[in-house]
Amino acid sequence: MMSTANISPDMVANNITPAIPTHPGAILKDEIEYRGISQCRLAKDMGIAYSALNEILNERRPLTEKTALLFEAALGVNAEPLLKMQMRYNIQKVRKDSAFMEKLANVRRIAAVL
Repeated sequence: MMSTANISPDMVANNITPAIPTHPGAILKDEIEYRGISQCRLAKDMGIAYSALNEILNERRPLTEKTALLFEAALGVNAEPLLKMQMRYNIQKVRKDSAFMEKLANVRRIAAVL
């Protein structure tokens, strides 16, 4: 039996980071298109502005806890996996920010000597 003690988390099959992160809005957009629901109707049913819904579905606005719960109520799509997807999306985007990653490396260097 092979030991997994020295295997990087990035090497585990179920832990692969996608090259392009998936925003939950892309999944929700596919879902409402598949169901034939208009964005205007869904926004009205959810009690949110059409522009807010459209920005989420077009990946220009993050999904919040409140909007995830509204999608859950309107579509029956579980809010928690959507929020986890948003968190993974956010983290992967931040990891591509070289200025922030440099700052993070500096903090790690300082913390290592404490």
